[in-house]
Amino acid sequence: MKKDIITITIPSKPDYISVIRLTSSAIASNIGLNIEEIEDIKVSIAEACINAIDKSDEITIQFNIETDKLIMKVNNVSSSKDDNIDLDRERELGILIIKSLMDEVNFSEEGVEMIKYIEDGNK
Repeated sequence: MKKDIITITIPSKPDYISVIRLTSSAIASNIGLNIEEIEDIKVSIAEACINAIDKSDEITIQFNIETDKLIMKVNNVSSSKDDNIDLDRERELGILIIKSLMDEVNFSEEGVEMIKYIEDGNK
């Protein structure tokens, strides 16, 4: 399979997270992931987008489809603490959820990179 890249930019509003959940579900299904893996991806991508809300006017999500993995990048996601304790707890929980559901999670200044490996049996 050749490497495909899909990039979507949505307004930084909760109303549009369902669009990303549906898109990620379709992409994951298309590459042959099972129902459990698809659900993991939908939850993780939603948590990443929730983390990014209100940090800028837009959220950009990139899906890199490779032979052995799906790499999802979401901009403006941070693992750092905030002054708002309630918001901080919510983000911290979201990050824990992402880390528990994805095979690999990397944070950078740009945002988060989440990786789900594709098993040979899924192709």
